[in-house]
Amino acid sequence: MSLKPISSPVPVVWYPTLAVFMLAIGLIVTASFFIYEATSSKRNRSLAKELTTGAVASVFLGFGSLFLLLASGVYV
Repeated sequence: MSLKPISSPVPVVWYPTLAVFMLAIGLIVTASFFIYEATSSKRNRSLAKELTTGAVASVFLGFGSLFLLLASGVYV
């Protein structure tokens, strides 16, 4: 039985591109969240929409930060 080395499921050359796109999407979703909070009244707000938008922004910013660190050589 031969052992295979551990390798990334994503090619290393994709790290910078993934970082830029995921961070951009995360920042756009975050901006839409802030716009929603600033323009809607307290009676018209939806907790489900706030939680969904916050979760989507968090996931994209988290993975974008991860790929940014990987692209810059910080292996986490």
